[in-house]
Amino acid sequence: MTDSAGSPTTARPCRILVTGAAGFIGYHLSRYLLARGDEVVGLDNLNDYYDVSLKHARLAQLKNDGNFRFVEMDLADREGMARLFAEGAFDKVVNLAAQAGVRYSLKNPHAYIDSNLVGFTNILEGCRHNGVKHLTYASSSSVYGANTRMPFSVHHNVDHPVSLYAATKKANELMAHTYAHLYGLPCTGLRFFTVYGPWGRPDMAMFLFTDAILNGRPIDVFNYGKMRRDFTYIDDIVEGVVRVSDNVASANAAWNSDAPDPGTSAAPYRLYNIGNNNPVELMHLIETIEKKLGRTAEKNLLPIQPGDVPATYADVDALVQDVGFKPATSIEDGVGRFVDWYRDYFKV
Repeated sequence: MTDSAGSPTTARPCRILVTGAAGFIGYHLSRYLLARGDEVVGLDNLNDYYDVSLKHARLAQLKNDGNFRFVEMDLADREGMARLFAEGAFDKVVNLAAQAGVRYSLKNPHAYIDSNLVGFTNILEGCRHNGVKHLTYASSSSVYGANTRMPFSVHHNVDHPVSLYAATKKANELMAHTYAHLYGLPCTGLRFFTVYGPWGRPDMAMFLFTDAILNGRPIDVFNYGKMRRDFTYIDDIVEGVVRVSDNVASANAAWNSDAPDPGTSAAPYRLYNIGNNNPVELMHLIETIEKKLGRTAEKNLLPIQPGDVPATYADVDALVQDVGFKPATSIEDGVGRFVDWYRDYFKV
């Protein structure tokens, strides 16, 4: 690259704000971005929804890179977020910080309002006022709620959430569309489908089952095992996030207000599913973990829990068409890598 005088110039690395950087997906995404030479500012409030030591261990690895800077802050801190954006000169933002968990939303609803609604407003305002070129944010497969038409498509209507968590994620999509429409802020929402892998969250099935089996405790199997999930390996999630973030959302010139497509817009707004496109029976997941561990689980069969859905299955055609990527890691390979990490991390 040369400047107007013909002299060589060095392009500045892309500066990206990753919220939830101490979290499972945020940690892996930050590692990927740093490895390709981006500057990453990682934000996290280090809350105690699960073991904070795991978050600190992830951060310790990220801090080894000179292009990583950590900011401990809550998304709901309006003044702090405004300062961060004003000083940060971020090219792009990937918002992964949120209060997660379907069942926890039954116990502590206010945490979801503070983080997922108030916090997301602060993200949108920061992007709007500071020239951010693209906001990519985490939505969730939970937004499909009471839908039963499979596979779930971003072109389907999703107006019937069955948990407050899902409702806040649907609200994020609506809020982002408003900012794309009013201010021309390119926004892309990503509906993640049951993410798992090394450094994963301790409240998720993969971690819970592995931990219980190795420690001789029974595992809780909801809906009597008749659950199907589109388990998606973390490396596939990160690859999808990066490709989408690099592909700035654009308006759909063919969008028709008489027959509105929920997945696109006349504004620079897009939605994508990132899922394995291959649902796995819960019992098959358990069998795969048992085989890898060489132990049999004692199963406590229970009814489906409030807010849960019996099955998820991602249609990823839009992702393939727009960024040329489709998750493909098999459950056997993914479980193997997770268990290997678990044994190493916990010295089992």
